[in-house]
Amino acid sequence: MPPLGPIKRQDLIHYLKQLGFDGPYSGKKHQFMLKDTLRITIPNPHQGDISTNLLARILRQAKIERDDWEQL
Repeated sequence: MPPLGPIKRQDLIHYLKQLGFDGPYSGKKHQFMLKDTLRITIPNPHQGDISTNLLARILRQAKIERDDWEQL
């Protein structure tokens, strides 16, 4: 179960797929993932982990509750 904290991009993608998202697909500047009509933007690959604040924003955009995230 992933805590709400820094996370690697590949782990984020893995967990979002477990929650029913498809992708990532190429966008104009960033890749995105889809679930029904919901589209979330994911960060581009970079050296460091995704910060806690950015992860919280992504989860809010994806309409994923913190409890649901931590139960994965």
